[in-house]
Amino acid sequence: MRDMRTGSPAGTPDTTVPLRARRPAAVRPRCRSGSPGRRPAGPVGLIVPAVLAGIVLVAVTVMWRSGPPAPPPGPLAQSPASLGAVSWPEAGVSAADITGLGVVAGPGAHQPVPIASVAKVMTAYIVLRDHPLSPGQPGPVIVVQAAEAAAYPAELRNGNSLVPVTAGEQISERQALEALLLPSANNMAWILARWDAGSQARFVARMNATARALGMTATRYTDPSGLAASTVSSAADQVVLGTAAMHQPTLAAIAAMRSAVIPVAGLVRNLNTLLGQDGIAGLKTGSDSAAGGCALLASWRDVRGGGNRVLIVAAVLGQPGTDETILPNALEAGRHLMLSLGQALQPGSPRRPRHNR
Repeated sequence: MRDMRTGSPAGTPDTTVPLRARRPAAVRPRCRSGSPGRRPAGPVGLIVPAVLAGIVLVAVTVMWRSGPPAPPPGPLAQSPASLGAVSWPEAGVSAADITGLGVVAGPGAHQPVPIASVAKVMTAYIVLRDHPLSPGQPGPVIVVQAAEAAAYPAELRNGNSLVPVTAGEQISERQALEALLLPSANNMAWILARWDAGSQARFVARMNATARALGMTATRYTDPSGLAASTVSSAADQVVLGTAAMHQPTLAAIAAMRSAVIPVAGLVRNLNTLLGQDGIAGLKTGSDSAAGGCALLASWRDVRGGGNRVLIVAAVLGQPGTDETILPNALEAGRHLMLSLGQALQPGSPRRPRHNR
């Protein structure tokens, strides 16, 4: 859940300092005989006021740098007064997170469902949190282990989404993240998890701890790739994560790439075919028989003119169809939802929410 007034994820520790720091009350010193009113001789009488003044100066400095304390989390916005009618997808579950409004719940927004490869957003988020990259920086080198390369043929026969790897292959952190987010390589999720945390199990523990810290109460990760149907989340939780991911510059930049070149694999393309349309700049797709078609989309919109840009993150999960159509169906449902949300933010739009039939 997000804080609708600050835009911060609910559950984020409050590190601010209260504005009215109380100065310790001055105590009149006593002499050893216990008689009041007499100050000790020598420099001690000058040291105590100086120490107190230093404490006040530090407190004021911290308050100035930290800003005012964050207000407590507010409720979810089912139909914010400043948001017009929204045409939600009829099938599956959906939600949105809008700058200044917070989470807007669509049908089934808080229901835990399988999320397929949308889970890789959390994988990338944690890797970049633990190993930050500046713009253009390739990052540390990751070496593919022999066991990871040996598993590739069997994983390929099982129909997994993969990139080719070889034992001893050296791939930069940035290239690994590109393979993770663009062609949605499951084996790169497993390699990154091992590299970051030492094992997939320890990495999954980090995923769940991070979900709790972000206030994602309907989320449970059981693997780094989302391949397991036991990895579940809600649309409302995923838009909270999506908003946090879009404020991680390297993750947002990679998710917006249409293609990349990866060692061994060569040219890979982003499965999010909506990039560049209607302001859509990310984030991740997913699809399998358990999850249906899933799309977590992000778009910057100038909704009121004058360069007033608003970030909209929308999730559509569980879209129906055949193996060939569930992902296109999810992308189409997500595109229509994004257009509807953008229109609903315009002044004078109708105020009655509706569902897309």
